[in-house]
Amino acid sequence: MTPLSRCALAFAVLTLAACSKPAPEDVESETAVPVTTAMAEVGRITAFIHASGLVTPAPGAELIVVAPESARVAEIPKGEGETVRRGDLLVRFEIPSSVAEVSKQRAEISRAEARLTAAQASETRMRDLLDRGVAARKEVESAAHEVADAQADLAAARAATTAAETVAARSSVHATFDGIVSKRQHNPGDLVEPTAADFVLRVVDPRRLEVAAQISIADAPRVRLGAPARIAAAEGAAPTASLTVASRPAAVQEGTATVPIRLAFKSPANYPVATPVQIDIDAETHNGVVLVPTAAVVHEGEEAAVFVLMGEKAQRRAVKVGLVDQAHAEIVSGVKSGETVLTSNQNGLPDGANVTVSKPAEEDATGAAPKDKP
Repeated sequence: MTPLSRCALAFAVLTLAACSKPAPEDVESETAVPVTTAMAEVGRITAFIHASGLVTPAPGAELIVVAPESARVAEIPKGEGETVRRGDLLVRFEIPSSVAEVSKQRAEISRAEARLTAAQASETRMRDLLDRGVAARKEVESAAHEVADAQADLAAARAATTAAETVAARSSVHATFDGIVSKRQHNPGDLVEPTAADFVLRVVDPRRLEVAAQISIADAPRVRLGAPARIAAAEGAAPTASLTVASRPAAVQEGTATVPIRLAFKSPANYPVATPVQIDIDAETHNGVVLVPTAAVVHEGEEAAVFVLMGEKAQRRAVKVGLVDQAHAEIVSGVKSGETVLTSNQNGLPDGANVTVSKPAEEDATGAAPKDKP
């Protein structure tokens, strides 16, 4: 064997020896999922009923001006959005027929008064003649009947005149309370009809508003008079107004899936009439129950689960959920008070997964959360 061959053989042996060394063992590692947590606590929870509604005037806080009969609008001093005071002129109508009717009935009163005066004079004369033996008793009785008829005629004329004057008085409509013109449909010179669809003005009292809402028939028994309620704000925002249940239906119309209720504002609200709102009404309350944040509950089909922190692992627990409000859920079974539950990143997390707890905000040496940097 030549020196070159011996060198090639030695290199091959060294290479083979190097390749035959055992490889280092592969080490599997699992990344811990960052989560936030909260403690399950015993507390009180109130369920709520969600419903849709409209802001409307309360009974007696709305005046809709409609013509008493076909007429022409003569005057409208106030415009849409303007304030009116009790007694202010709202609309004056031109109703020629009512003016003519008043004149006619007043003339009837004059005629009836003249007839009564003549009848009374005739009766007096007949009685005098009867006393002197000249007239018969039958003539006196006839004169008395004429007086009675004239009195009835006068009473009827006066009643008709009062009615005509009442209609004529309706040609001028005045505000019955302090309020605001919320809608104006006509202008002076317009011809209007005596129908609600052709109303002239709508005045409302903004201090007396309420919410008219619809709730499902299934929820109707859970609503009680005087129950607190609130207008639901955008997610994360505080409720914008407080209400109380003012009325609930005594009967349900056949074939309907919802029932109407009315809710009164606890303080004057600045909502325009007909504003659509979403409301939450307090229903039943449970005391001394286990509560967790609503974010801790994971819904999987018809089942619900909560992940409990066990050391550095997340343990999945099937739970039975009771009442739920905007912040908390009642846990009937599955989690005990004092246990720590996951409130983030638990959706899709496998049972027994490694987790690491993240703090919502780091604290400085004084214990206060750091301020946002500009």
